[in-house]
Amino acid sequence: MASFPQDQFSRPLGVLRLSLTARCNLACPYCLPDAEEPPDLLTPEERALLVKTAVGLGVHTLRLTGGEPLLHQGLEGLIRALWPLRRSMEATPEDPEATAGLRQIALTTNGVLLSRQRAMALKEAGLDRITISLDGADGASVARMAGSHGGTNSGAALLEKVLAAIEHARAAGFDPDSGDLKLNAVITRDGNQDQLIPLAGLARQRRVELRLIEFMDVGNRNGWEAGAVLPASEMVERIGRRWPLEALGRDRHGTASRWRYRDGGGQVAVVASISEPFCGDCNRLRITADGVAYTCLFASSGTDLRPWLRPHPDPAGLRHALIELWGRRSDRYSEERADLATTRRPSHAEMAYLGG
Repeated sequence: MASFPQDQFSRPLGVLRLSLTARCNLACPYCLPDAEEPPDLLTPEERALLVKTAVGLGVHTLRLTGGEPLLHQGLEGLIRALWPLRRSMEATPEDPEATAGLRQIALTTNGVLLSRQRAMALKEAGLDRITISLDGADGASVARMAGSHGGTNSGAALLEKVLAAIEHARAAGFDPDSGDLKLNAVITRDGNQDQLIPLAGLARQRRVELRLIEFMDVGNRNGWEAGAVLPASEMVERIGRRWPLEALGRDRHGTASRWRYRDGGGQVAVVASISEPFCGDCNRLRITADGVAYTCLFASSGTDLRPWLRPHPDPAGLRHALIELWGRRSDRYSEERADLATTRRPSHAEMAYLGG
């Protein structure tokens, strides 16, 4: 039976979010990425060793992020290189999480660069799931939320590309009915709350699950204020008035609470990190494109893993470092946010580095 490390609150390591780039071709106001990469990005071999080591410690799900990961030219090669990790040991009733092996590789993208050819290449390389971000259902809203300065026409062009990307992914074999294709939308009270119903309608029409995300205080650039957050409960209530819903709940270690349309129109989900924190069973580790590990999305500092990768790889040292890092973990910032707000809001690492 496998024995994997747990943190100070007995939370296992299960999901690795690996950023491939800090660059993005958009400038969404809740993220505000850099225009240039940080120095000393990890090599493909270093990334593969990191994933292999993390899988040996219980990671079963890999999410490839950015910035915009489709800007990374080695994306398909990395996915192919991870195929040997797709093995598993049978779980037991005594330890249902005692599995070893990579069960899912997922990608989060804004979809602008997801051509039909790229979608097919990703599927053939072994990608299991694509989540596409879309924060508006009309050109003007898309332009505003994407940080585009080209006006409605530019936004309309972006929207057309993202809608095409949904169909490219579907044609490549990413099945929305199986959860292989989803939409993400960050909703802010002062930015795009008017797009809530249109986005839900668009997702219903396209038969794709929409994940609605509360505006989060990640980073220091996005001007976050509590008043700008549209709570998930209000999102669900508004959508439910238009299309009645029934609750499906939240999976253990999951980030999203799901709801089903009673008329058979699919599902909608909400990620309520601000209003309904789920720190208690968080199992995610984040590693930036330059090899710094963060045990919380809202952390102010991380652990540089490059000393165990360079100048020569040290697999045993890297494994020990990750075990030690996870064993010390006591993060529960979202649960502590209200108390911290009465003192001083801490500085956070930027969203573009952490990949959400």
